Amino acid sequence: MSRILAITNQKGGVGKTTSAVNLAAGLAQAGKRVLLIDLDPQGNATMGCGVDKQALGRSVYHLLLGHAELEDVRVTTEHGFDILPANRELGGAEVELIEVEHREVRLRLALDNVRQQYDFVLIDCPPALNMLTLNGLAAADGVVIPMQCEYYALEGLTDLVNTLRKVRLAINPRIEIDGLLRTLYDPRSTLAQQVVAQLAQHFGDKVFKTVIPRNIRLAEAPSFGQPIFSYDKSSRGAQAYRELADELIARFGK
Repeated sequence: MSRILAITNQKGGVGKTTSAVNLAAGLAQAGKRVLLIDLDPQGNATMGCGVDKQALGRSVYHLLLGHAELEDVRVTTEHGFDILPANRELGGAEVELIEVEHREVRLRLALDNVRQQYDFVLIDCPPALNMLTLNGLAAADGVVIPMQCEYYALEGLTDLVNTLRKVRLAINPRIEIDGLLRTLYDPRSTLAQQVVAQLAQHFGDKVFKTVIPRNIRLAEAPSFGQPIFSYDKSSRGAQAYRELADELIARFGK
């Protein structure tokens, strides 16, 4: 049984896209069939996989609006996983979907016929609660929430949990939090340690054991269009995402 995961946080700059790309690559390296979906009009996940977003003939935009089938949009990357790429055209979907029937579940309907081709489907959602994010949450079985260990992150997490509760009631009753992922972590920070303690108290085993450290190699890799495993497989960042992939596989018995 495949698992569809929305990687989301309404706060930007928390390593969401970095986690989506590198988790996809880590799962692929572990022998899993992986589809990454870029739902952000910035197209950063697309670029981070080495796909030229300016040269796309078809993108997630065309899929959501019904102008293309998933097979027409899907790109196989050189890193062992597939991607549904995005570019700035996707920004127009927010307005155009208003007039479309079943607008909140367009992505879920598009995935129905292909999800069994994959072990994991990862959805990189934009850092906002909009129609694109709503499509990601409607399609997902679970949510992975990357977050920095700082005070404002806890406040944003409360808002996100409330949003998920509303989505569960109105659109997708099966969605749940699969895990909280601590990113950009600096163990020398007293505040970070305090936030970690609060997360453990409130969310228990929903907090991934794996911690993603601050790592310059992780920051550099996207500018070369490569996941960390292709850019520097011996780095601390690569080791962390390798451990996260293993933890996710163990959690869902894949």
